[in-house]
Amino acid sequence: MNFGVPKDLGGPGLGVLDTSLIVEELNYGCAGISNAVGANDLATLPVLIAGNAEQKQTYLGQLIKQLTFCAFAITEPGAGSDVAAMATTYRREGDQFIINGNKHFISNGSRADWYVTFATSDRRLKHKGISAFVFPSNLPGLTRNRMHGKLGQRAADTGEIFYDNVRVPASALLGREGEGFKYAMATFDHSRPEIGAIAIGIAQRALDECLKYSKQRSAFGQPIANFQAIQFMMADMAIEIEAMRLLTYKAAWLVDQGRSPNAISSYAKAFSADACMKITIDAVQIFGGYGYMNEYPVAKLMRDAKLLQIYEGTSQIQRVVIARDLLKD
Repeated sequence: MNFGVPKDLGGPGLGVLDTSLIVEELNYGCAGISNAVGANDLATLPVLIAGNAEQKQTYLGQLIKQLTFCAFAITEPGAGSDVAAMATTYRREGDQFIINGNKHFISNGSRADWYVTFATSDRRLKHKGISAFVFPSNLPGLTRNRMHGKLGQRAADTGEIFYDNVRVPASALLGREGEGFKYAMATFDHSRPEIGAIAIGIAQRALDECLKYSKQRSAFGQPIANFQAIQFMMADMAIEIEAMRLLTYKAAWLVDQGRSPNAISSYAKAFSADACMKITIDAVQIFGGYGYMNEYPVAKLMRDAKLLQIYEGTSQIQRVVIARDLLKD
């Protein structure tokens, strides 16, 4: 866990490419469990990007000293893809900030020991009014609960957080006031290649299950692996997985090189998430009726894959980012 925590704080200090390789393998096993591991990395990114030395020592250092969970709290009931529409507010009162509102669909949300929370000073300012704060989860006025009924990645904690006049010290502010939106977007530039890696892990597992099953399952007196229709489906899976790897690794490498990777990170996430969804649907098709039953793994893989097209910016939002990059002067 906590792959990006710097070595000077006792962490492994891994880059995005190294982290992506680990994430890929973890998600081959279970995307739900891996979500709990990866959510920590998402929450550490704003602290790494905008935190001061004391904040890094306090919060990132805590992750290394003991088993600690943290959460990146930005999504709201009425503000998912449209981050600038957030309704959670903050106001300054002396040497404190007072936060009101709620967040939901937050990974590790009901279990986190500390949060990076985004709030606005004035909704009319849209993205220019957003600031980021880091603080413990045990403050008065803060309550949370686990959300149930998810289609996939059920092993991961997804929570809703309520802020009722939560008072945080001025030292909880990350970076500068009004720059929270910038920190959130920089976080996504770093994290979106890792979503590509999640997709690779799930898709590779789906292909491997299909290869094994197609050699064992017989129809018309022979293994279904002998039928060209099945062979072509699996060949297309392999092509797409290899393309996912190359695009995701390139995006991760560019982030590690300090290049401006906004569009390429979106390429990696959109392509990989969409390809993974298609691959897992085809895996269910190859398994036939058995694929529709939870007794076999491909149904879970398909359910887990769907979330990749939704969180950290939907596949449609990635295309908005890409189009803007293509059309800019």
